[in-house]
Amino acid sequence: MNSEHEHQVYLQPTPVRIWHWLNAFGIVTLAVTGAQLRFPDYIQLFNGYKGVVLLHNTAGLVVAASFSLWFFYYGLVARTMGKTYVPTKDDLQHGILRQAKFYFLTYFLGWQNPHHAKPDDKFNPMQKSAYLAIMFVLMPLVALSGILLTNVAPLRELVIMVGGLKLLATAHFLLACSLVAFLFTHVYLATLGKTPMAYIKPMWTGWEDVEPHDQPHHSA
Repeated sequence: MNSEHEHQVYLQPTPVRIWHWLNAFGIVTLAVTGAQLRFPDYIQLFNGYKGVVLLHNTAGLVVAASFSLWFFYYGLVARTMGKTYVPTKDDLQHGILRQAKFYFLTYFLGWQNPHHAKPDDKFNPMQKSAYLAIMFVLMPLVALSGILLTNVAPLRELVIMVGGLKLLATAHFLLACSLVAFLFTHVYLATLGKTPMAYIKPMWTGWEDVEPHDQPHHSA
């Protein structure tokens, strides 16, 4: 192993980092433009309704592309989709409570994180559960409702089937609010490392600092 990374573990491969930042940029843009479209009298960050709609739809395409990259990498290249995102029985029975205790109590007492990230076990039980819901339920629903809203005329029958335009727009807005709430929670939890940047830096470099005795063995 290169001495430069002697006490580090390579957690985030390049495709994952590209996907992460494309996704982050796209979702933030969707949130900001969506807020202006929803509350034009109070939020006016961009000029021109048509321009905001175009930017919102373009950001949606960026998020769709990043989602495809994520699915392709974990599903077909790494083939670790299930192991990475699906909680185990132990995760559900004990791990979630153990991790919640750390986030809400023992972190502030200076205790060590009960989960030690490894290349084949990156996410703690709470992360797995949250990402499973976000990536396989919330994001597809936001995307589907967005597609229907941008294609009302050709998909009129489907829009009526799901309750009409007003109900669809409300559902899309509430789903988007849930996604934004997760985004704020995600950023906050990402600062709960040994330093505020300890978990954020790996999304730029791929490498995360670990204690020597926690570092998994792998060849250079």
